Formats: sequence, C-alpha cells, structure tokens
Amino acid sequence: MKINTKIRYGLRTLIEIASANGAEGILQKDIAESQNISVKYLDSIILHLKIKGLIVNVQGKRSGYRLAKPADQITMFDIYTAFERIEVVECLNNIDCCPRKTNNCKANAFWADFKEDFSSLLKNKTLSEIM
Repeated sequence: MKINTKIRYGLRTLIEIASANGAEGILQKDIAESQNISVKYLDSIILHLKIKGLIVNVQGKRSGYRLAKPADQITMFDIYTAFERIEVVECLNNIDCCPRKTNNCKANAFWADFKEDFSSLLKNKTLSEIM
C-alpha cells in the first residue's frame, strides 16, 4: 500500500495552516513556498480540503486559509478521505465484480477487517498529535 502524493501534501498543507498564528490565516503562495509544492498543484489540494470542510478562507477570495475546526478534531481519516475512498479490495464495495461473491470467499472477512483496522488507525490519530 502506498499513500498518494495528494494525501501526503494534504497533510503537509494542513500542518502548515495549523501552524500559522495570525488571525488572517496563511496565504496559498506561502504554503506552496514553505512546503515546496507548486501553486498549481496546491490549488487541487486546497480545493479538496475546502470541500471536505477542513479549511476555510479567512476573508473570502485571495485571503489566507485557516482550519475550519481545531486540529485536535481533525483526524487522519478526515485528511485521507478528502482525497481517496478507503478501498482495500474492489469486492468489498462491489460484490458484483467477483464471481465468488462475498459469501463464497474465505478471504473477504480478512479484507473487511483490514479495512476496518486501517480506518480505525486513521480515525485515532489527530492533526494536533501529528504536529
């Protein structure tokens, strides 16, 4: 399993935003410079974080960003799922993809447990703990 770049950069972006002390938040260009992420690529990351409700603009367009809620209320699960669904194997979400179906597959229970364990691990780690 490999965590994709958007998730990794999303975490770095949230750490940068959470670390900003001013009421005006932090500008996207400053995040990009500090984290060595292109502004264009950061656009997509910022969009996903806003859609997920993890960050907000302080004063509207062309203003800084801040966390939408305290860092101790943002979990790694929130960050991960801002960019990706947790999909361990396709048959957990779509039983029609496999001719063995869920009830005939001995491995299915393992994959379901694995998915739950992974989700639980992500839910039990907050942004403030990571920082």
